[in-house]
Amino acid sequence: MIKNEKLELKEFYEIRKEVLQTWPTGQNVSIEEGIRLHRTIPEERRFAWVMKKAREKGQTLLQPRAGVALIEDHIKLLRYLETEGQADLLPTTIDAYTRQNRYEEAEKGIEKSKQAGTSLLNGFPAVNHGVEGCRRVVESVSRPLQVRHGTPDARLLAEITLAAGFTSFEGGGISYNIPYAKRVPVEKSLRDWQYVDRLVGLYEENGIRINREPFGPLTGTLVPPCIAIAIGIIEGLLAIKQGVRSITLGYGQGGNIIQDVAAITALRELAEEYFRQEGFDDFELTTVFHQWMGGFPEDEAKAFSVIALGAIVARFSGAEKVIVKSPHEAMGIPTKEANAQGLRATRQAINMVEDQVIFKPEDLKSEIELIKAEVRSLLDKVYEIGQGDVAAGTVAAFEAGLLDVPFAPSIYNHGKIIPMRDNEGFIRIFNKGNLPLPEEIMAYHRQRLQERARAEGRAISFEMVTDDIYAISKGKLVGRPK
Repeated sequence: MIKNEKLELKEFYEIRKEVLQTWPTGQNVSIEEGIRLHRTIPEERRFAWVMKKAREKGQTLLQPRAGVALIEDHIKLLRYLETEGQADLLPTTIDAYTRQNRYEEAEKGIEKSKQAGTSLLNGFPAVNHGVEGCRRVVESVSRPLQVRHGTPDARLLAEITLAAGFTSFEGGGISYNIPYAKRVPVEKSLRDWQYVDRLVGLYEENGIRINREPFGPLTGTLVPPCIAIAIGIIEGLLAIKQGVRSITLGYGQGGNIIQDVAAITALRELAEEYFRQEGFDDFELTTVFHQWMGGFPEDEAKAFSVIALGAIVARFSGAEKVIVKSPHEAMGIPTKEANAQGLRATRQAINMVEDQVIFKPEDLKSEIELIKAEVRSLLDKVYEIGQGDVAAGTVAAFEAGLLDVPFAPSIYNHGKIIPMRDNEGFIRIFNKGNLPLPEEIMAYHRQRLQERARAEGRAISFEMVTDDIYAISKGKLVGRPK
């Protein structure tokens, strides 16, 4: 059974031999050369340094998602987002083939993209481009660069991109498995991500601080705050154990302003608490708020409203970073122009509320305390079933359904939990499945859902769930009957 123990260097390097042989570009990876390269990167291009400064200054930085198949096109895209979009932080979103370690198909996608004169992949195939190609990207922009993907086994991807000079790496063994893959065992993905975090720890031991960011939104569909926060804290604990020191925990916009601000507040406070409870003191914790991850309106004007609301909530929550959407979300992969529009709309909204305080702590107190109680119920059970070990407890918890992500494709996820909105748009839990939530908490959830049912004149049913899933794309938050 997996344990939350730091990988011994001997074991790490034994695994590394196999990892680097997965694809030819792995043979050109040198951690030592990567360390030397990182030492030449100025502070303003280091993700961890910029995130730390944002926390000290109380800023909310802007970052889009973006990635195309060919190196020069990707550089042009990033430069456009940097200049026209005024992004503070830049991404390199990885293509779907690479996410599933299907490098031969990614290689074919590169060749077809060259022939077509446009990207035929939905991201940047970093493994195929190798250290040299990725380094060209890093050296072509003046903002910090992060790898964003969705990969259960990201070991080779991490080796190549970190050696190339990327200063932040997203994902985790739960958040990039359960919502993204169908047949990857939780224990396998946790082990593979222990490797990624140990690699980051090696850079840290040599004076290079790499930022790590678990993927907070999970499936992005009616995820109750307690589930997202508990999983984020678990992935943070696993990363710090391997030597990570800069950690950014995320949360995906739920839609109710009070609940979203309360969730980020609870996430920040609970992460500090659990990290220190495990004996960790030397870490830099920041937060990221993801603009709406669900269905978008097709009408661009309406889409801008969704983006603006996400920007305002990100600012009120005090998150150090916001992941920005585009007005083309309903239509597929956005153009660079649409991406830049989303960034500028977000910048305008944030600037207008930057000096305003709309919520006082007492306004959020009851929701913060509810979320904290729920998260503690989940994490206490993880520790209990793992006999004090959070890694072992996580595997056992998913097997028993004590951790459960709604609407996830993984066969290792029970998928029994049924969330829906209450009458004010808060995400509540109708069916908890096997989640270890106390009866008094579930009674409160049922009460709030009954209030909605009475207001709408219908019984609580799964129809409410489907109505809620499509509500924002149709111009509402709560999926009311017609």
